[in-house]
Amino acid sequence: MVVHSTYLDVGVLRDTLLPNLGVQAALALPVYLIGRSQNYYEAKDWLWGGGQVASAWWAAIGRHIASGVPLSAVVKSISKPGWLLLTGVTAWGGHLLYRVASRAIKRGHDDHRYDEAKKDPSGWNKAFFSLFGLEALVQAVITLPFTVPFRLTAPAPVPPAKLKDLIHGFAIAVFTAGLTLEVLADAQLGTHQEENKPGLLKEGVWSIVRHPNYLGDILIHSSWPILLYANGLFNPLVLLGPIANWFFLRNVSGDKENEASQAERYQRTDPQKKAEFDQYRQEKNSVWPAVSELGNKWTWIVLGAGAVGAAAERLISSLF
Repeated sequence: MVVHSTYLDVGVLRDTLLPNLGVQAALALPVYLIGRSQNYYEAKDWLWGGGQVASAWWAAIGRHIASGVPLSAVVKSISKPGWLLLTGVTAWGGHLLYRVASRAIKRGHDDHRYDEAKKDPSGWNKAFFSLFGLEALVQAVITLPFTVPFRLTAPAPVPPAKLKDLIHGFAIAVFTAGLTLEVLADAQLGTHQEENKPGLLKEGVWSIVRHPNYLGDILIHSSWPILLYANGLFNPLVLLGPIANWFFLRNVSGDKENEASQAERYQRTDPQKKAEFDQYRQEKNSVWPAVSELGNKWTWIVLGAGAVGAAAERLISSLF
């Protein structure tokens, strides 16, 4: 997956986390300045998917070209698992960027999550560290699974030959199920909003958990270490990526922040919707499905999509 070890043997931190942080900081600073000039906090959300894709492509190709290595040599040096990793990351990040951009354009104003920050006269000064800076650091960790394999050359554990294909297929299935869940959640929510349906969306994949998009994201990021292990590219550092992603989505800027904003807004503007929201929180888990969701047809639709994805990848791989 790499061009030559000469470009890589420069130390663990310097060759893993710090380059990722450099890419994220280089993107976060101008976006922060643009967001501040427009009083638009949601500008940082545009970096969540796009910034991580940029880190992957920089680690795989960009840094080598910047060092004078011909593009053709870099492209030839990337293995099939490397291209599969880049394709998956780009598909996930591209969809997320599209979703954030289209949602922001349709809304025409900042997300309600940032209403309180806008009331603070020093909000933008704090946001430099607490929002933009924090997310740049978190993304530097989250991107480890799709940057470390292009940088480190240390020996990696290899799965038993009989299990390699099974583990590889499982990784693809987990990724496809996660991406399917994200796409369906966004599409169903978009339809619900466009048709101006009353009440909360509790149908489709939103009947599995309250935050199917976050569950999809967690599944996607969990698939990277499995894929790397199946192909002999695993490094313990890559486990930090899905762990950081899970913690951030669950406890910092994900469902906890969103639900707090929703509860406050519904209480203020629509008490009936607030009551419906409270009931929804009692009926469905936030991110991890309850065992009872095995009886939900949408659970099996998502799992079926994962199986189809694994079979399709195996077929395509056999042809090239």
